[in-house]
Amino acid sequence: MIQVKCPIILDRPLGIEINMQVAMNTVVSMTYELRDSDGNILEKSDQPVSYLHGGYDNIFPRVEEEIHGKSVGDTIEISLEPADAFGEYDEELVQIEPLAAFPTQDVKVGMQFEGEDETGDVVLYTVTNIEDGKVIVDGNHPWAGERVVFKATITAVRDAGQEEVAHGHVHGAGGHHH
Repeated sequence: MIQVKCPIILDRPLGIEINMQVAMNTVVSMTYELRDSDGNILEKSDQPVSYLHGGYDNIFPRVEEEIHGKSVGDTIEISLEPADAFGEYDEELVQIEPLAAFPTQDVKVGMQFEGEDETGDVVLYTVTNIEDGKVIVDGNHPWAGERVVFKATITAVRDAGQEEVAHGHVHGAGGHHH
């Protein structure tokens, strides 16, 4: 008599636990959308994005707190004040520079340049206006000063690898990608 065994069919990638909860040093994958206070979508993911959970500054801390303990399929929605999201709007990060100070004279509104603030930190400045040989640049995030709503659905949770924990971020499929 021949005994037939049914093959195991996995409906998820290896290493992903269906009932695993989000905890310190887990890799969380999720789809999300970010809305402004009027409900307009500012950003959304069509494909899941992943981050290393556990205070590595890979996601807003308030969002990480809300996600902690959740499992695959759980959804969170949290309103974030500016201080918990993109920061308060800082007028001191708006500067007027002469056009000649830019590496290219073909400067256009919307272009971005790296610069340093008073403490030597690198700031990404966006050109907001050009007039009379002067360029206005703004080092604030475009959504600084805005209250936003973050909604996410957990799509996968797995233990982080040792290298991911050591580096403080998720590595791509197949290993280390910097």
